[in-house]
Amino acid sequence: MAAKPCILVVDDEASVLFTYRMILEQQGYAATAAVSCKKALEEVAQHDFDLLLCDLSLEERTTGFEVFDAARQRNADVPCVLLTGYASHDAVEKAEKQGVTVLFKPIEIDEFLSTVSNLLRNYYDQAKVSGQ
Repeated sequence: MAAKPCILVVDDEASVLFTYRMILEQQGYAATAAVSCKKALEEVAQHDFDLLLCDLSLEERTTGFEVFDAARQRNADVPCVLLTGYASHDAVEKAEKQGVTVLFKPIEIDEFLSTVSNLLRNYYDQAKVSGQ
């Protein structure tokens, strides 16, 4: 893996978004930040990402699932992580059905980085097996 893994981070709280991005960049990842669903949808329309980290609740009536759906139209296998302080049983069930990992805020940094690393490793291993 020559290039840095590209990660899209989406959260409507600027301070949280800055923190996630800083942590990821310190670990050597290329992190793109989006503070709204609209901005995130623009990013996934223009770029391929290796991983998406997205808050469940974004602007009024939009969720991270919209971002995941758009990204998976470009790349059905892109790993996605739903970040949430609170998720209904339905939201967690929907995430599980879609193969989306759920992390509950406040997220421990070790758990955050371990999840990112494991999902990327599995994603690249799967790509090697399928010959991409």
